[in-house]
Amino acid sequence: MLYDAYEVQRSLLAGASKLAGLGAGWLNNPNNLWGYNAMGPVVAAALQVFADAAAPHGKPEFGIDSVKIGRKQVRVDEQILLRKPFGQLKHFARDGVDKGPRLLIVAPMSGHYATLLRGTVERLLPKFDVYITDWRDAKCVPLSDGGFDLEDYVDYLIEFLEHIGERTGERPHMLAVCQPAVPAFAATARMNADRKPWRPKTLTMMGGPIDTRQAPTAVNTLATERPFGWFEHNVIATVPMIYPGAGRKVYPGFLQLAGFMAMNLGDHLVSHWEMFKHLVQGDEEEAAATQRFYDEYRSVCDMTAEFYLQTVDVVFQRHLLPKGEMEHRGRRVDPAAIRDTALLAIEGERDDISGIGQTRAALDIATGLPARKKQYFFAKDVGHYGIFNGRKWREKIAPAVETFIAAND
Repeated sequence: MLYDAYEVQRSLLAGASKLAGLGAGWLNNPNNLWGYNAMGPVVAAALQVFADAAAPHGKPEFGIDSVKIGRKQVRVDEQILLRKPFGQLKHFARDGVDKGPRLLIVAPMSGHYATLLRGTVERLLPKFDVYITDWRDAKCVPLSDGGFDLEDYVDYLIEFLEHIGERTGERPHMLAVCQPAVPAFAATARMNADRKPWRPKTLTMMGGPIDTRQAPTAVNTLATERPFGWFEHNVIATVPMIYPGAGRKVYPGFLQLAGFMAMNLGDHLVSHWEMFKHLVQGDEEEAAATQRFYDEYRSVCDMTAEFYLQTVDVVFQRHLLPKGEMEHRGRRVDPAAIRDTALLAIEGERDDISGIGQTRAALDIATGLPARKKQYFFAKDVGHYGIFNGRKWREKIAPAVETFIAAND
């Protein structure tokens, strides 16, 4: 019923969004005399803000057509190297350039598409041969394709790393943003334990919940103050018949988005108010920047129920990885097995999703790794999103990542 109610609301808002957009366009038409009325720009701006907020959002495009390497602008082609039911391995091939460390960026499976890391990819492309995990929307995966849980996530990462290694003949590097820090660490530990030839040379973890007992945030508190059964009965929904994944149990992306928006509701209201003012003043460039951010932010996808619930249980409630009790396919994930994959933990001072110390815990539990192969970077005055996007990412954090990888390549 939850999903059905959402679809009804979404359909109604889609129609209202279209009408509001038409109204804004009509008032902004230079041939429309009503638009020159004192209230014309105000009403047009209000309609435009509503139209953008209420519009349905599908999966965005990366849209990275070229990158500047040195003084030359190089064309970039997106290539799908592996297609699997719940995700694909995407490669950003730079035309005529096949140099630089091979880097697998692990995008979070937490309600948003991998395109949320567009800025991450763009900043790293000049120096790295970049690959990314492009996860699918669970509501679009037919039931016949089976399930997907945290252990499957680890399997996917191992397979992707091995594919990159076999394709290039080099051990790749791996960078995990937020949620995938745990499965990326687990995959690294398993590959080290088995001495897999294509185990990552380095693993960079950015704002990841390795040990959520450290400086718990509102997200961590929500996961621990309610019993596991509450999540099963209150946030899991069934995909409606209108989607390819009809009948699949999922944690809907719209619930995740609602939670994120509620955490910083005041900031979001201010952003939309600023967008409204820019439109009234005719500053379309500033308004467009806000619109682009929210177009991406509101583009959400569903997670399988088994992946979401297992993550709540293993990562946020029982803290199995830092306690040395996490298992993968019947074998214990031993953090001490990591012996030659260098680790970099990055945390933001103002991160309200993963508190300070949660990612750094990865360095403490990797007891088999020499201290010279462990590094910590503290990003001052940076929030969760700013760790991997924006000016501070480009100017301060990315250079630290480049230096770390270069030193361990």
